[in-house]
Amino acid sequence: MDLGIREKKGLVCAASRGLGRGCAEALAAAGVDLVINARGADALRATADEIAAKYGVKVTPVAADIATERGRGAVLDALEGQADILVNNAGGPPPGKWTDWDRDDFIAAIDANMLAAIALMQALVPGMMERGWGRVVNITSQSVRMPIAILGLSNAARAGLTGFVAGMSRQVAPHGVVVNNLLPGIHATARADSLDSGVAKAEGITVDEARRRREQTIPTHSYGRPEDFGATCAFLCSQHARFIVGQNILLDGGASNISI
Repeated sequence: MDLGIREKKGLVCAASRGLGRGCAEALAAAGVDLVINARGADALRATADEIAAKYGVKVTPVAADIATERGRGAVLDALEGQADILVNNAGGPPPGKWTDWDRDDFIAAIDANMLAAIALMQALVPGMMERGWGRVVNITSQSVRMPIAILGLSNAARAGLTGFVAGMSRQVAPHGVVVNNLLPGIHATARADSLDSGVAKAEGITVDEARRRREQTIPTHSYGRPEDFGATCAFLCSQHARFIVGQNILLDGGASNISI
């Protein structure tokens, strides 16, 4: 399917690996020129070079912390203040118990997983509205629909972003700008490896056993793949997604047993 977004310009955050890279690759395959961001300069540069060579698009890497004003400024400079597509993404905060966290922990989580995304939308969506076309995909978490006890920091920050998007997306839709959230369950990424390692350590089992146990809780009996996630993201950024507005779309292999 032709997504109709060839020669559009996009920003994908946290794109050097995992779900962010899956989204960047899918957009590049559709002909989108990209600015990609992550904190690690070497891995980001390698990713940019690989994607550009594979898909023949322009890929500009910007190594910066997107949770900071300075980091966002560097990304916006590379974009020259304009993008047609924005994919907001940031690594999740650490797991723990509700008594473990203090105010600084919550502020850090909110900065990374809520306020950074809002700031980029505030910077880029007005231009999309003026041009009459734009797409925003915020990568949040299945925990927005079914909160996960040990991920309280993530639950709180991502739920705040979800509430913001619920109102904002309806306000910008008349101007041709489509904003949605993608809610990943467990995918085969470094984040899953970290969570499985934590379970293995706590229960005295191997990481492979921890993964097998978790896979059995998913109806597909497997973790998601970044490329599957990326394909869904690219579709939501396409010309065909104009009537999908303000939705929270689960990609979790059926793990969240929610009927509505």
